[in-house]
Amino acid sequence: MMKRSARPSAGSKPADPHHPPPGGSRKIGRPSKKHRAPYDIETVTAAAVRVFNRHGYEAASMEDVARETGITKSSLYYHVSGKEELLARALERGFKWLLGVLEEPGAKSGTPLERLRHIVYRSVIITLEFVQEVELLQRVKGNTPTERQAMVRRRRFDREVAALVRQAAAAGQIDAAVDAALLTRLIFGMGNSITQWYRHEGRLKPEQIADTVSRLVFQGIVQGVAEGPARDPQG
Repeated sequence: MMKRSARPSAGSKPADPHHPPPGGSRKIGRPSKKHRAPYDIETVTAAAVRVFNRHGYEAASMEDVARETGITKSSLYYHVSGKEELLARALERGFKWLLGVLEEPGAKSGTPLERLRHIVYRSVIITLEFVQEVELLQRVKGNTPTERQAMVRRRRFDREVAALVRQAAAAGQIDAAVDAALLTRLIFGMGNSITQWYRHEGRLKPEQIADTVSRLVFQGIVQGVAEGPARDPQG
């Protein structure tokens, strides 16, 4: 005698093969939208920065960025038109704050030396906060319109700082024998080198590093503190 299959109890819903119960087997494939990690233009841009620094902008591909974010390449194009737009967004993240230093009250008021101290200190802090974006800025070579625009903006920053150095020298606040353009390059060359070794989880806090850079710079150029010209150790 054949057994009749049990009927579902009143009010129960029939099993849905496409939506297994909790703990049951799940279909293998791309996770559903609910189970995928959320992403937006900011997380995509952050991933692009990491990829561009790791592979170099020219060698990196949208496929690399997609792999870094864990989404499909077609999904990337929902947010951006292509790799160069990602580069522009990545550089803007650093530029927004770096150029913003020049507009801060400490950079606008006070003596030229006080303003210069503020810019140097804050530039280091910004570099440490956006260390990967600043590293990417250092890597641009001017091969694309976005890279050339970035270089123009960076030169504008350097020019404004060099002008402030000349004002401080004219006011007798720093050694007038120091070339303003050279000093500007040396100051920010030292600050930019931080991107090669700084780690957020390291023992040094950003304020400690910024204070040390500021002391090294200004104790060497403030009038009355600077030493005489260095001598050739071989001579």
